[in-house]
Amino acid sequence: MKLLSKEIKNKVLDAMMQIIKSRETEILEANKKDLDAFDRDDQALYDRLVVNDAKIAGMIQAIQEVRSQDDPVSQEISNITLDSGLKIINKTAPFGTIMIIYESRPDVTIEAAVLAFKANNKILLKGGKEAYHSNVVLVDCWKQALRENDLDESWITMLQMNRAETQEFLRNPDQPLDLIVPRGGERLIDFVKQHAKCAVLVSGRGNNFLYVHPEADWKKTIEVIINAKTDKISGCNALDKVLVDKNLPDYESRIKELNQILTAKGVEVLADSNSKEALPENEVVPTEDTWYEEFLAMKIVLGAVSGMDEAMQKINTYSGGHSSAIMTQDVEAATKFMENIDTAAVYHNASTRFTDGGQMGVGAELAISTDKLHHRGPLGLKQLVTNKYYVYGDGHVRV
Repeated sequence: MKLLSKEIKNKVLDAMMQIIKSRETEILEANKKDLDAFDRDDQALYDRLVVNDAKIAGMIQAIQEVRSQDDPVSQEISNITLDSGLKIINKTAPFGTIMIIYESRPDVTIEAAVLAFKANNKILLKGGKEAYHSNVVLVDCWKQALRENDLDESWITMLQMNRAETQEFLRNPDQPLDLIVPRGGERLIDFVKQHAKCAVLVSGRGNNFLYVHPEADWKKTIEVIINAKTDKISGCNALDKVLVDKNLPDYESRIKELNQILTAKGVEVLADSNSKEALPENEVVPTEDTWYEEFLAMKIVLGAVSGMDEAMQKINTYSGGHSSAIMTQDVEAATKFMENIDTAAVYHNASTRFTDGGQMGVGAELAISTDKLHHRGPLGLKQLVTNKYYVYGDGHVRV
């Protein structure tokens, strides 16, 4: 797709905000069809599917935030002139075509497309069948905005394929693909990585840990754990595992208190072999696989460790690489923990729920990357470009 000026792109985004406002009733009616057809047994997925007035306002806000950001394309990264006179400039450049595969969450249809478009990428949207009616209307809003500005509608395309067709498309796409972002659970990510022929940027898996150090402020610890676990169970930044140091003053009474508070909040609390001594009535972690599991439910593992080294080893072994936290008043201990934990975001005395583009000052995000190439953490507008070298000579030849 040809390079568009910032002015043209922003005109499309201005139009899009007005179109969403004018078609709000239509969007809500389409979403109601999806909700009525959905099996509510999966509460986390249902929560992600819901579109209401607040969600629509959030969509418009996401577009406005992206519109206000600088154009990320053709920005100079470096500029050097060699002794030979050869001038080399490195600039940002669009990826080309990005495909995002996601479950539920119609708001991703807005956020993913606005980010890709502002970064001059074509985007292919493969949403889940549970959000079909919502996505049809939202993609049509995009088509309308593009038409009103005399642009090719294929900048934003909704793919309607079943699992077998998606598998075949990943193996033999009918157009060039430069990047695929699977945004969802472990099964979706594994499916895409198994079949894709281009770069895949993994996103979405949480399984986040929090370690309670002996020097933790207990009141703050309780508040952070409750927020990280119960604020939004469907978020990939929700908390799943807590490791309490046995050297914490009044360890046994405090882990019992934490257990009681979580249980009173409706959280199912599993104990590990270490914490079971203090929590004899709790169910024990059934298998090692539970340590790898992202719950997306009112469920948590409350374990115990004998020191920070054991906690770090456990976190680096089992976490999803998303977010980890330490609660402590000891700055040196916090620094050691944060430098040695291998996750996209590490927190000192704060909830993991802040791993979010908007909360981290990035703005709208395509996803939270748990990969190390080419970017880790929230994928915002600045992260949806690659780079290109511009080399200027005057008949230069290499000798």
